Formats: sequence, structure tokens, C-alpha cells
Amino acid sequence: MASGTGTVAASPAGVRTHELDRRGMAVVSCGHALTDTCQGAVPALLPFLIAAHGWSYAAASALVLAATVSSSVIQPLFGLAADKRSMSWLMPVGVLVAGVGVGLAAVAGSYPLTFAAVTVSGLGVAAFHPEGSRFANYLSGSKRASGMSLFSVGGNAGFAMGPALTTPLVALFGLEGALLLIVPVGAGALLLATELPRRPARCRLGVVITARTFAFFGLVTFVPLYFIGELGTSKAEGNLALFVMLAGGATGTLLGGPLADRIGRRPVIIAGMTTLPVLVSILVLLPALPATLVLFFVGMAVVASFSVTVVLGQEYLPNRIGLASGITLGLAIGLGGLGAPVLGLVADADGLTTTMYVIAALPLLGLVFALTLPRERGMRGLSRAGARPRARR
Repeated sequence: MASGTGTVAASPAGVRTHELDRRGMAVVSCGHALTDTCQGAVPALLPFLIAAHGWSYAAASALVLAATVSSSVIQPLFGLAADKRSMSWLMPVGVLVAGVGVGLAAVAGSYPLTFAAVTVSGLGVAAFHPEGSRFANYLSGSKRASGMSLFSVGGNAGFAMGPALTTPLVALFGLEGALLLIVPVGAGALLLATELPRRPARCRLGVVITARTFAFFGLVTFVPLYFIGELGTSKAEGNLALFVMLAGGATGTLLGGPLADRIGRRPVIIAGMTTLPVLVSILVLLPALPATLVLFFVGMAVVASFSVTVVLGQEYLPNRIGLASGITLGLAIGLGGLGAPVLGLVADADGLTTTMYVIAALPLLGLVFALTLPRERGMRGLSRAGARPRARR
């Protein structure tokens, strides 16, 4: 891999041993900085959490312990897994989980849920570091000490940026301001994802489908409850809001298929995963009537790619179309149903508004993996070759 060009390498064979890959190192070091920004944000949140909830110093300090233990003790397990098999996807996922966890910790409200969110953030930090340092070693070429220095300085800078970013955000916008940390962290995760080597496409598509269906069934379950419990509507109005969302979903289905044939499957999936978190976050800020109108577009965003992912799965498995359909339809629905009870625990612990924010964050994981799906040039011809028998002359 040439210095300053190309993508992050998946193995030592992809890196010239006599030079340091500066572009790849810059990307991985940036990911390191953003991951440790989340770790540095936890102690910066403590004064605000104590002031908001009246927690004791001992309880607040335990949050730092949770972040430290979850981000360090489990790292050897991730390292062992990375030694056995390349798990480069842990880098963007780790960065994203770290950011979402610390953002949710600020708004969780109850101490147990805050503790859990901090722990999840720490697990994201732990997931990133072994794979990140392994890649830094590969990218360093013959200058391993210099390369590791560049990788490490990203972490040092990130830990310092944690308080520097968190304090003004929370001071200006309240504890909800910590959610804005997800923006740069999400951008870094996307950058890492686009620079990663290609993984088997069907595995990545499975992650996309799982993230989307978790969000879909979360919305189906909690939209009526949110309208009734938080916006003060009647039960009929709550169910009307759900109907509007599902009507938007039907519209999205009709538009998504032809649009995918026109511009490609991948762009339609990425568009849905990008707009859904924004729309759900806007919905939570609105009163009942405009929120109902936004729900129509929420339904379009979440459902437009349903048929598209079925077709994409069939194209990835052209000789097993039945199996592909069963996975993308049946398995996806089952996995989505499993997510609803988990979201119910969040609602019981900290309310329906927090649950809606969690639902808004779910598609971000799918977006990271959607960006790594292969482009369709050459793929359609391959799928047709595998799916259609050659005509006899």
C-alpha cells in the first residue's frame, strides 16, 4: 500500500515493509483519538451529573471505575480474537459504541442506566484498541516505533479532548449536549469503515438488516406509547400516529424499489440509515401534530430498504435465493422482535424519551456497515451468471 494513498491494509502483505503508510496511520490514529475522547468525557461529566441528580461522590467516582475496568480488563479477550482472525470491523464499531454509550450516559437519568451506558462505552473503547494497535503495527512498515508513536499520540490527544469538548457542550445545552459528541465520533467511525478492507458482503448485509429491524420494531412498539405517555395524546391518537408511520413505510416500499433500480441498492440503504436517526431525533423535539407528520417520513426512511435488502441478499447468494430470502425476511423479523424487550427495559429504567433516542441511534451501526458494502459495478453480471442457466443452442 503506497504511502499516503489507498485503504487501510488488512494484513502485513498489504503494506510495504520499508515505509510508513501515513494516510492509513492518520485514519487509525484519528479513530484512536475519538475513542479516547469518549473515555476522557466520563470524568468531565461527573460535576454535571452530581449537580443534576445529587449523587454522592462515591457513586460518581464509581462511574469512572466502570469506564476504566470495562475499557481495559476485557481488552486481552479482544486481542486474542484479533490474533486468531482479522476483525477490522471492531475499529469503527468500537468507536461508535464508545460515543453512543457516553452520550446516553449523560441523559440516562437513573444511576443504574448511567452505569450501564458508561460500561457499554468502555466496551467500545476495549474493542477498538487491540485491532487498532495491530493495524498500526502493520501500517508502520519498518518504522514500527515511529508508527506506534503516531498511533499513541492520537489516544493522548483524544483523552485531553474529552473534557475540552464535553464541558462547553454540557454548559451550553445541558446534559443533552453530550449527545453531540456522537457527531464527530460517528463521522470518525464512518471514515474508518470506508477505509477498511472488504469483508464478506453477506455478513455485512446481515448487520445492516439487524440494525434496521431493531429500529423498525422499536418504533412500532414505542411510537404509540410515546405519544400517549409523553405527548399526552389519547390512545386513538397514539395508534393514528403509528398508522401514519406505517403508511409512510408502504410509500417508501413503493418508491424504494424503483429508486434502487435507478441509482443502485447501496445508495438507497445508506440514505435510509442516514436520515432515520435525524428524523427520529427531530420527532422527539416536536409536539403531537408535527411529530405525526414527521412520522410519515420516518416510516419511509426505515422501510424503503426492506425489499432492497432482500434483492441484495439474493444477488449475494444467486444460487440460493430461497435461503437468502429466508435470512433477509424471516431472520430479520425474528431479530427485530428480540430488540423490543431490551428497549422495554430502557423505557422502564429511564422513560420513553430516552428510549426514542436509543432507537434513533440504532441505525448508525447499520450505516457503518452499509458504507462498506461493495458497489454494484460487476456484481449484477455475476449474480445473473449464477442465477440463470445458460441457454442451449
